[in-house]
Amino acid sequence: MKKSVIILGVALLSLGNVAMASNGTLSLNKVERNRNLATPLTVAISKGDLETVKKFIEYGADVNQMSEDLSPLMTAARYNKVEIIKVLLASGARPNEKNDKGFTALKYAELSNAAEAIAILKDLK
Repeated sequence: MKKSVIILGVALLSLGNVAMASNGTLSLNKVERNRNLATPLTVAISKGDLETVKKFIEYGADVNQMSEDLSPLMTAARYNKVEIIKVLLASGARPNEKNDKGFTALKYAELSNAAEAIAILKDLK
């Protein structure tokens, strides 16, 4: 009886260690996925929240940080957020920056038929 209790205890401890190791692996995968999530600045841009965008920039948000393979300027161009494009450019956003696909903000504006964004970005060439 004592022997089976000891064996059962060892088995439970082993399973517990495997479960904890598995949870550690899942945590690492979550960290990897978070790198591909949108930044708060990008979310504010896609919603068209100009005041929040200004606040993020004021508090030091990087106006050139890629998020989901798009820079903030690419996101603003994609959604034709003209006022936000102006703020980003005034804050140092690089209009000729390319992503992994080789696209610029102007290309995203063209793909989205964002006429006003295209006009602003073409003037920068």
